[in-house]
Amino acid sequence: MDMVELLRKVAIVPVIKMDCPEHAVPLARAIRRGGLSAVEITYRSDAAQESIRAIAEEVPDLFVCAGTVLTPEQAEQAVEAGARAVISPGLNLDTVRWCIAHEVPVIPGCATPTEVEMCMREGLSLLKLFPAGIVGGVGMLKALAGPYGTVQFMPTGGVKPGNVKEYLSQKNVAACGGTWIVPMDLLEAGRFDEIEALAREAAQIRDEVR
Repeated sequence: MDMVELLRKVAIVPVIKMDCPEHAVPLARAIRRGGLSAVEITYRSDAAQESIRAIAEEVPDLFVCAGTVLTPEQAEQAVEAGARAVISPGLNLDTVRWCIAHEVPVIPGCATPTEVEMCMREGLSLLKLFPAGIVGGVGMLKALAGPYGTVQFMPTGGVKPGNVKEYLSQKNVAACGGTWIVPMDLLEAGRFDEIEALAREAAQIRDEVR
């Protein structure tokens, strides 16, 4: 199964900043029980790598991606920890080329047609639209669908329960990334039952659209 096919089945990917690696496994299990099958653990904290490793080892049926990867060095660290894909907020060709050379799925961020074409020149057809809500959202995706019909996107940034169905209904959207499924206050308090409920609601939205 390629990444586009996998993400179309996943549809909604929780985007998570981990501050406490001890929360990683109970969080991952709650998300999995809620019916979601992938997460993006962002490199916005020192706990990212340890959290990725814990999830990869203890919850292997959850597809764990490393997010906010800014350098090839971070990509290498993430993959060594067990990340199965690398996601970036922008386009760093060094990171992209490292991932391609090491056969690691990579989803770089883009916000303009120029960046889309730069990614296409590297052989990529799955990209992250970021920050989706600011760069035009669904309207931008519709505009990109015409000239770039072979490209699939993972819009992230500004995606929420009120608009995720519209995003997922676009023919060029493989999946959406969202932070609303794992609010920081619930995560910090260890309220995993409530996070599980939010994951279940997201899974229901996915099932209605896909």
